[in-house]
Amino acid sequence: MKMKKQSILSCMLLLIGILCMHSGAAAKPFESLFAEDSREAGLVNTTIVEDDPESVVQMVQRSIDNSTRRRELGYLSCGTGNPIDDCWRCDPNWERHRKRLADCAIGFGRDAIGGKHGRFYMVTDPNDYDAVTPRPGTLRHAVIQTEPLWIIFKRDMVIQLKEELIMNSYKTIDGRGVNVHIANGPCITVQYVSHIIIHGIHVHDCKPAGNAMVRDSPTHYGWRTICDGDGISIFGGSHVWVDHVSLSNCADGLIDAIMASTAITISNSYFTNHNEVMLLGHSDSHTADVNMRVTVAYNHFGEGLVQRMPR
Repeated sequence: MKMKKQSILSCMLLLIGILCMHSGAAAKPFESLFAEDSREAGLVNTTIVEDDPESVVQMVQRSIDNSTRRRELGYLSCGTGNPIDDCWRCDPNWERHRKRLADCAIGFGRDAIGGKHGRFYMVTDPNDYDAVTPRPGTLRHAVIQTEPLWIIFKRDMVIQLKEELIMNSYKTIDGRGVNVHIANGPCITVQYVSHIIIHGIHVHDCKPAGNAMVRDSPTHYGWRTICDGDGISIFGGSHVWVDHVSLSNCADGLIDAIMASTAITISNSYFTNHNEVMLLGHSDSHTADVNMRVTVAYNHFGEGLVQRMPR
């Protein structure tokens, strides 16, 4: 029985250390705000995660085993057997201790701290008035700031973006306790930044946009070409954790991690109604992808999916 449980848990966990390239996927154009070519812009991800994939697998398995043992205590434990959820949900006052979530990731993205060392920023306005001059209180205004921020939401909201949401480093988007949708427009871009946590939101019906000016920091904005309409695009990003995010029905991928993105965990997320679900590495010719490290764990690949789960 114990061996059967371990087998089931192992099947729930897909840990990927990408040591070879994928073929057949169309290369995406570099869409830098700063220059037409990534080398000219100096925006090449040089992050190398030294973790041995086998060691990370064993580390994740130990965390699963420990959480499973706590679950077997029955009424003496709140444990579910999911080490990520048990890390924060067992705290009845989790809302007062939101930033403890940053200590709960497993796998290659476990060191992503998001806005753990920053202040809270409450989104009060679901509108996206202007991609160049975002108003305080909007999600766009929050994610472009240079300082670390833990972003929360005042109430339920549907955010329809005018242009893709370009995140700056050291940000957490935390949708716990409310019902937040990013939908019916371009969605989230994590491009050449690090330490991003996206948790507890719904991302769906994402569409291409672009050929427009978009701000990516308080001091810079620039021209963006057309984006693909991904749900979450990780382009040269590192130390990224996507957890408890539902994604569906986007124009391109639900989550794409390309251009040497690394130190990523995608966990507890729910994927439905889509063709090309998750792309990890986009081309055999992009040799920097040899350094890509991604953990995919405890996700639900649901109804209406066709391919790339992941690829």
